[in-house]
Amino acid sequence: MKIIAIGRNYAEHAKELNNPVPTTPVIFMKPDTALLKDNKPFYHPDFSEDIHHEIELVLKICKEGKHIDEKFAADYYDEIGLGIDFTARDVQSRHKEKGLPWELAKGFDGSAPISNFLPKTQFENLYNLNLKLDVNGQTRQNGNTKDLLFSFEKIIAFVSRYITLKKGDLIFTGTPEGVSAVKPGDHLQGYLQDQKLLDFQVK
Repeated sequence: MKIIAIGRNYAEHAKELNNPVPTTPVIFMKPDTALLKDNKPFYHPDFSEDIHHEIELVLKICKEGKHIDEKFAADYYDEIGLGIDFTARDVQSRHKEKGLPWELAKGFDGSAPISNFLPKTQFENLYNLNLKLDVNGQTRQNGNTKDLLFSFEKIIAFVSRYITLKKGDLIFTGTPEGVSAVKPGDHLQGYLQDQKLLDFQVK
């Protein structure tokens, strides 16, 4: 499986990082070794002094497809969950300044904690879902899918023009504003609507 992630898919997050608001989806990828499951602890890497949390709604692809028409794209995912795109912001900034790719800032081991997945049919409106991240009991990020710049269907159609999607692939759909650094000892809890799906420690 592969992890495909969408950058700058909430306008306020793009603005908080002083990035332009995109007119087409911004895509990057993480290797499968980035996955962190079952609320296992995240170990803060020693190569960064500035690891940021980015909570995201994650789609799980349920069948193979390429060149998917947007009007059929909803048929290609059947479950959703929460994930965190941990980002080594200092590493990313150094690479961006030089015009280099920034996979090292995004794809390191353990940089993609994911929750259990839930059937999307469990939710009345996928474009009115609250996602929230608390750190040490204080809310850091609080967003709603109604504010997505690019819909789930548009993302799937766009990505599948370039990259074949396969069953089990995960798409991280972007993070709302409020990203900030984590440190060892922090306790992270992620909520989709009122369901707590993520609950783990930083070590």
